[in-house]
Amino acid sequence: MNLVIVESPAKAKTINKYLGSSYEVLASYGHVRDLPAKNGSVDPEADFQMIWETDPKAAGRLNDIAKALKGADKLILATDPDREGEAISWHV
Repeated sequence: MNLVIVESPAKAKTINKYLGSSYEVLASYGHVRDLPAKNGSVDPEADFQMIWETDPKAAGRLNDIAKALKGADKLILATDPDREGEAISWHV
């Protein structure tokens, strides 16, 4: 089984129609991590490392993706080919 991750549930539903039964298509529902608004989001003491937080709403979706990935042969990150899609894929 191959796991495909897209950004939106509408895309997941549409793409799932075209792919065969050897594919499972899940949506990330957009961004899953963000920089915290309070107390800064960069640690200057650690070579300006960014401090990322997982969105509480996204935690369940990430768990669903992780569970599906355990039985998958291949992970395909099929987010939009732009900077936002690239960031979403990196965070997933």
